[in-house]
Amino acid sequence: MRLIRFTKMQGLGNDFVVVDGVRQQIAFDAATLRRLGDRHFGVGFDQLLLVEAPTQPGVDFRYRIFNADGSEVEQCGNGARCFARFVVDQGLTDKTEIAVETARGVIYPRLEADGDVTVDMGAPRLVPVEIPFVADADAVIHALDVNGESVGITVVSMGNPHAVQVVDDVDNGAVERLGAAIEHHPRFPERVNAGFMQVLARDEIALRVYERGAGETLACGTGACAAVVAGIRRGLLDTHVRVHTRGGDLSISWAGEGQPVLMTGPAVTVFDGVITL
Repeated sequence: MRLIRFTKMQGLGNDFVVVDGVRQQIAFDAATLRRLGDRHFGVGFDQLLLVEAPTQPGVDFRYRIFNADGSEVEQCGNGARCFARFVVDQGLTDKTEIAVETARGVIYPRLEADGDVTVDMGAPRLVPVEIPFVADADAVIHALDVNGESVGITVVSMGNPHAVQVVDDVDNGAVERLGAAIEHHPRFPERVNAGFMQVLARDEIALRVYERGAGETLACGTGACAAVVAGIRRGLLDTHVRVHTRGGDLSISWAGEGQPVLMTGPAVTVFDGVITL
């Protein structure tokens, strides 16, 4: 048996267990992650965030993300904001802007004076092979056959893969009907996060995301970034966009290809705890 100290956090209802792997020796196998993620027999989370010492020079921390099904993923935007709040609140750093190593590059979270956190998520990847997505050619909109329907998607990587489609109404049942099928579509060899975006104005969208390995969550930070990038590439959105998710709002900015995506939103500590495994 062992004790694991953790902090429960949430960003717009996207909830996390955050574990300090700097001051305690910790390693998770898939079975342990699934038990911790169980909302009846464990703590419950969309993702578990593990804070580690960096493995490369010039950065402050290493950031690892695990889904409730035990799989490790490359990036999580709402988690990045909670990560930054956690390391400051726990006294692991006194910086208000940090450099964080992820599986797909370095991100730069910054704590704002009003309590929100802004994250420089880096430049999106737009070429199909970098998503990865199986396609004959690069295009802004790809046709994807899903359950007998032809769906127009824009593929974006924010360090993790996203397939974004535009819908007339995010509550019309498309998420329930198509989300899991898109996640597991064979043209996405590493699976994909399926985004459903309703354009309300050139600076405002509503968004739901069926996340890879987690199902639909109340909010998805990288999904919000990917949706705004997709909307700008399609000519539907301006460079600064308010994203309404079921858990609350995010502010996303993108100046165009080759430029970083900036995401601003809340990060909230719910409680600290200890669990015996």
